[in-house]
Amino acid sequence: MINIRLAKKADLPFLEKNDRHIRPSEIKALVGQNRILLVEMDGEIIGWLRWSLFWDNTPFMNMLYFLEGYRGKGYGRQIVEHWETQMRNCGYDMVMTSSLSDEQAQHFYRKLGYVDSGSLLLPGEALEIIFTKKI
Repeated sequence: MINIRLAKKADLPFLEKNDRHIRPSEIKALVGQNRILLVEMDGEIIGWLRWSLFWDNTPFMNMLYFLEGYRGKGYGRQIVEHWETQMRNCGYDMVMTSSLSDEQAQHFYRKLGYVDSGSLLLPGEALEIIFTKKI
């Protein structure tokens, strides 16, 4: 059984060690804004979902990550559905995310009802697929 909860200040050492995609100061700010959800199992953090607002008005899932050994077990679906419910309860009617075209995550998001809505091509990178979902 998993527990999904908001990250708090006490979680900063774990997040700063494991989420190396953004600066520690950004992680701290997002924790303060309640924009990081954690997944725990037996009191241990096994994954997280980090989000922000695209165009300052649309929830955008920036990061969904699970530690090795906890992937492919349905936990990602559970936290995404939890986040979508939270966003709907806050009055949003659409959410967004993205995935590189060479990543398996794109198939996961499509299974959850996300639709291809555009793309971005940066030099030296695979195509970034933008997904949206009405909630």
